[in-house]
Amino acid sequence: MKAPSSPHFDTVDLSAAYNRRRDGLAAELAPPSRFLGAHGAQVIRGIPFEFGAGGEDDVAVLDDGPVTIDLGGRSATYVVFVHAVEDRPSRYQDGLADFEVDGLDLGDHVSDYVIRYADGTESATPVLRRFGIQQRSAGWGSAPFATVSAGDEIVLPTLNEAVLLGRPLVDPEELGGATGPGRDDLVAELSGYAIDGRIRSPFARGGIAGGSLWLYALPVPRTDQPIDSIVCAPRRERSTIYALTTTQLGEHPLRTSMRSKARVAVPDGTAVDALGARTDIAIDLGTVISVRPALDYDDDAWEGARPVVEPQRSRTSVVVEYHAHPAARLHVGDEAFDVADVDRLDGGLHHRSGTPTIVAVPAAHRPVTLRFVDAESGSPIAVRLHLHGTSGEYLPPRGHHRKVNPLWGHDTAGEFVNLENQYCYVEGECVADLPLGTVFIEALHGLEHRPIRTSFEVAPSTSELVFEHQKVLRWRERGWVSADTHVHFLSPHTARLEASAEGINVTNLLASQWGEMYSNVGDFDGRTTLGAHSVDGTGEHLVRVGTENRMQVLGHIGLLGYSGPMIHPLCTGGPDESAAGDPLEVSMAMWAKRCIDQGGLVVMPHAPFPQLERAADIVLGLVHAIEFGDAMNPFHPDPDHPLNLHISPYGMADWYRYLNLGLRVPLVGGSDKMSAGHLLGGIRCYAQLGSRPLTYDNWMDAIKEGNTFVTIGPLARMQVEGMNPGGVVDLPVGGGALEVEWQIESTRLPIDGIEIVVGGHVAHAEVIDGDLSAAGSCSVDVREPTWIALRTRGSYRGLDEVCAHTSSVQVRVDARTPFSATDAVTVLEQIQGSIAYVDTIATRPDRRRFVEIRASLEAAYRRMHQQMHAAGVYHDHTLHDPTNPHEH
Repeated sequence: MKAPSSPHFDTVDLSAAYNRRRDGLAAELAPPSRFLGAHGAQVIRGIPFEFGAGGEDDVAVLDDGPVTIDLGGRSATYVVFVHAVEDRPSRYQDGLADFEVDGLDLGDHVSDYVIRYADGTESATPVLRRFGIQQRSAGWGSAPFATVSAGDEIVLPTLNEAVLLGRPLVDPEELGGATGPGRDDLVAELSGYAIDGRIRSPFARGGIAGGSLWLYALPVPRTDQPIDSIVCAPRRERSTIYALTTTQLGEHPLRTSMRSKARVAVPDGTAVDALGARTDIAIDLGTVISVRPALDYDDDAWEGARPVVEPQRSRTSVVVEYHAHPAARLHVGDEAFDVADVDRLDGGLHHRSGTPTIVAVPAAHRPVTLRFVDAESGSPIAVRLHLHGTSGEYLPPRGHHRKVNPLWGHDTAGEFVNLENQYCYVEGECVADLPLGTVFIEALHGLEHRPIRTSFEVAPSTSELVFEHQKVLRWRERGWVSADTHVHFLSPHTARLEASAEGINVTNLLASQWGEMYSNVGDFDGRTTLGAHSVDGTGEHLVRVGTENRMQVLGHIGLLGYSGPMIHPLCTGGPDESAAGDPLEVSMAMWAKRCIDQGGLVVMPHAPFPQLERAADIVLGLVHAIEFGDAMNPFHPDPDHPLNLHISPYGMADWYRYLNLGLRVPLVGGSDKMSAGHLLGGIRCYAQLGSRPLTYDNWMDAIKEGNTFVTIGPLARMQVEGMNPGGVVDLPVGGGALEVEWQIESTRLPIDGIEIVVGGHVAHAEVIDGDLSAAGSCSVDVREPTWIALRTRGSYRGLDEVCAHTSSVQVRVDARTPFSATDAVTVLEQIQGSIAYVDTIATRPDRRRFVEIRASLEAAYRRMHQQMHAAGVYHDHTLHDPTNPHEH
């Protein structure tokens, strides 16, 4: 809400001093349009003013002679003016730059403001350009030095908050102060200044929506004498005065203190917005930066073993963040509190009830260096870091957002936000401004180091703290390397920072297209692996830029690690992926073939969506791996959120279908990270390198070999008769019993159970009961060709979900491979669907390219069709059976 004016000021009636009408002033003296119709009582930055009435003289122009303002013997420490100097071109280097009206000139003697006291003495203050006054039209970089813009600060919400509130980034009603035809222009221009959560004083940036008037606090040298009058005399330039007010404040009335926070009670029935925040809070002589629900943590759980501890949004209080003059008043509903009392008394202020209405949040002004090291080597390590204070307030290190925006494509600055917990990524150390007292910390480094989640004390002398991370799992030493096959929008260096903190050895940053917007295209060069020994790193955290090529109906395909030119088009076939009107230029099979020819790895992302052409490409043998990728944020507590499944059962069912057809396609995992709301490595894959060094080429070879598993936490391995996933076990006619061995380890996510999956069905299951490690073996009886994999259950949300899955070992019986009639029919129908789309509603390219697209799909159809006939599988032929002649 709009705060009432401060009671520390007394307005002055200037009607006797006005000598012109605003609407008749020359252009260089005219006020900004939003002040043209500002008449009567106005409040600017919490300070009351009395502007001139409309229809008569309403501005004092200092041009031909002095103007005397009668103060009638009032006492004051400061006299606050609303004024401006005339616009003029800047004068540089004898006319070299004298054409721009930008307000950069400084120091010219504009006028004198002479205070006459009741005892007959005087004190004169020269008013200099850009010191005590500025012109209306002032460009960026021409801010004055001892005056501020005559307009309230506007705090832009984050884009995410604006969406939740269903409002524009700048609401016209928030502009306050003067009104006029220029306000709509200001709203439009400010909407282009949507820099998340920043305070903007738009009026202080000259040139915005027609310029500004300026507030100047003239100090009164003799506070022991009443003021009889002020004589304002022109000197070298013309200027205008619109309003005047006086104060007896001891502190400079235009200077505010550092940012503060207070926890404010929310009585029953109080109006709240879509963010759960009170709407009846305001401050005079300052700015309310944010009002958000307070976060209540379970401190005992924070120190415990629960894998994720999220706070609850308080229903009884909000945290108000503000900066203000020491004499400001915080207005809460129909009550007002002195800011000085709020800042001073952390025990709480009591008004009208027995419980505290307001409690100060301890100020975070103690800079502390936090260092994170590996306990064994003492070497710095990157971490994902969260800090909060005793009031639940997030405490970001310097250089990081106080409010992380989780929306798609925004805030790709090395940060992550779950539901309420916010994190930043730091490379070994950071500096955080912390409150004195207890601070809570969570610092994580991958899945093999024990997470740190504890609290510590900050004393006035605290300057540095070191946190040691214990490595408790040794899978990297045993040849396993982790990867995220699907990341967007980050810069390569930010991707490497996040990957290092998350324990990801290989990060695939994928350039792509969204309509007319392209991402990471400039980062692709077709040859560089960032972080490699030969480039700039230790060789432990590699980042390679590939592409995700996409079409809305036929599907998406990940083209990883290829060399040479970028594979275009990045997207095709029109909305929602490529631009409207784009024809279908290629098939995914054609993209895959080019990637293979350029030495790359072909991945079908985020199984099973979209799933149309993926069937054809897998049948053609053009796909090296299938990606599980729905767990963009596995810690998100909402199990119904479409992007926050653990390992998707739909993806598993899609993968099982191809295994049931004898197609040996290994698993990979990719987060599809596109915002700070998605976790790089939230779902990841591990591949077995053996004794080979970690290089990008060796990693691609390991993926193709198929000894992989995907996980959101536990590390898992399985062998069938000593054979690793990706391999084949042969049984004689009639089959036989197979010994399956498995092992699971976790540092964070408790393991609920394991399942040995044979041909898509559970052949053996064990309850683990929440341990962090388990191992075992079992015997399964196999009579027909099939496949075997290990599936692990566990959940950050306490649900029955799959949290890890190995790739499969194929079992052949009498040299026969699996072939499911039901799955064959489904796959054939998908291929027929692809052909139907190409034949009917797809926007066609030229005839040659259309024939090439259709030929690639026909090849897959014929291969699947022949296998079905060989297996004696009955099936119907649809209208789009390529073996039936029809009009294409």
